[in-house]
Amino acid sequence: MRGATVLAAAPLWGGALWSPNALAADSNAPIPASGNSPLTPERVLRILEQGNRRWVAGRLRHPNQTVARREEVAAGQHPLATVFSCIDSRVPPEIVFDRGVGDLYVVRTAAQTNDGLVQGAVEYGVDEALTPLLVVMGHQRCGAVTFAVETLNAGQEPPAHLEDVVDALRPAYEAAKDLPGDQVDNTIRAQIRLTVRQLRCDPVLAPYERSGRAHVVGAYYSLDTGAVEFRDRT
Repeated sequence: MRGATVLAAAPLWGGALWSPNALAADSNAPIPASGNSPLTPERVLRILEQGNRRWVAGRLRHPNQTVARREEVAAGQHPLATVFSCIDSRVPPEIVFDRGVGDLYVVRTAAQTNDGLVQGAVEYGVDEALTPLLVVMGHQRCGAVTFAVETLNAGQEPPAHLEDVVDALRPAYEAAKDLPGDQVDNTIRAQIRLTVRQLRCDPVLAPYERSGRAHVVGAYYSLDTGAVEFRDRT
C-alpha cells in the first residue's frame, strides 16, 4: 500500500473526482461549473442517502448502468465509496444506494466478518482506489449472526470453516449478550460498531480518518423497509 504517498500526491480531495454526467443522476447533487469537483466524505454520504431514499420510495433511476458508462470506466475508476457489507442476497449495495458501474467498491463477507485478506481489500478501497467514504453495513435478521448466536448459546461446535465465522462474531456476541431486547439484533449492531471502531484504528486507514480525507461510518439496513440508518457518523 502506498499510504501517505497517495495522500500527498492526490491533486484534490483524495484524488476522487466525479463527472458531471454521474452527478446529474442525483437530483440534489449540483453539477460543478468546473466540470470536476472533489468529493468529501460528507458529500458522498449525502449522495448515498439520496439513492437509498429512492430505493425506499421505489423510484430508482439506475444511474451509470449503460454501455456508455461501461466504456467510460473501462480504462480507470474513481468510485464514490467503499462498502463493506454482508453477503446476504437481499442487501446488494448498488441497488440499496441506487448506484451503477464504477460507483462503489464493494467487499462482502458473512456479517462483514474480517480477517487479514478482507482487511487488505477494505484498505485497498480507501488507500488505492481513493474512496472518501467507507461504509460498514450490517442488516436486519442477518443469517450469519443468527447462526453464531444460536451456536454460541448452545455451546456447540460449528462445522468446517463456519467456525471461523462464529469466532469472528464472538466479540460482538459477548458485547451484546447481556443487553435488553433482541439478542440477534443487538449482536448485529454490536458487530457494526466494533468493526467501525477497528477500521478507524487501522494503521493504513487511521491517517486518512485523522486528516479528514476519508471517513468510516456504520450503517444498518432494514430488510422490511429498505432504509439505511447511518450510525457513528462522527
